[in-house]
Amino acid sequence: MNTSIKPLERPAGLADRVYNQLRDNIGSHHIRPGERLQEVSLAAQLGVSRTPVREALARLESEGMIVVEGRGFVVPELTDADIAEIYELRFLLEPAAARSAVAEVTGTSDLASMSSAIDDAVAAEKSGDFRAFLEANSRFHYAWRALVPNRRMSKLLDQYVGHVRFLRVLTLGDPAARKAALTGMKYIHAAFKKRDADAAATAMHKHLEAARLFLVKAIEQIDKEKAAEQHASGP
Repeated sequence: MNTSIKPLERPAGLADRVYNQLRDNIGSHHIRPGERLQEVSLAAQLGVSRTPVREALARLESEGMIVVEGRGFVVPELTDADIAEIYELRFLLEPAAARSAVAEVTGTSDLASMSSAIDDAVAAEKSGDFRAFLEANSRFHYAWRALVPNRRMSKLLDQYVGHVRFLRVLTLGDPAARKAALTGMKYIHAAFKKRDADAAATAMHKHLEAARLFLVKAIEQIDKEKAAEQHASGP
């Protein structure tokens, strides 16, 4: 065996490109809740091998954007009860977590990551870059959560962060939702800068309420699109 021959490497970033494509399709509702995703068919549609598709699906599953069902994956379907349960938990945890995190701020360096994320979100909003906005929004929330001193509370937040990311993918494709999210981020950041725990909790609650309303709107739009397609296809 000739040991001087090195194995060929796959093109760098192919799995990332597949992941971004699928994530964007979920966010734009081209892939809707309830729709099944399978390696073979996706690889054929995307013109790639099954390996990068498998890696992308595993990443999406780990982030809560898709769930395992049988031999494939499916985009989760959210009922009114699901949304009520998710936001009941978020309203309980996140304002309280923000309140406690404010007390940990000792200087501007603690807020640097939040500031940077907001700057990137502003730039993404101006250019209409949904993907960049989504990433900046996620980094903003990760930045303030990193300041939460209660390790058990922090762990609870981390446990459902993937599901929350899925909710953001569903909603932040809407320019109005991005504008509302950016406004909320700025109010939260301002409260942290002032070291105002009450204001941080209030801003977080308002931020969540706006997110909930846009999620309801997104689900209603998806349901309308599905109903229209069923009507067009006939009995």
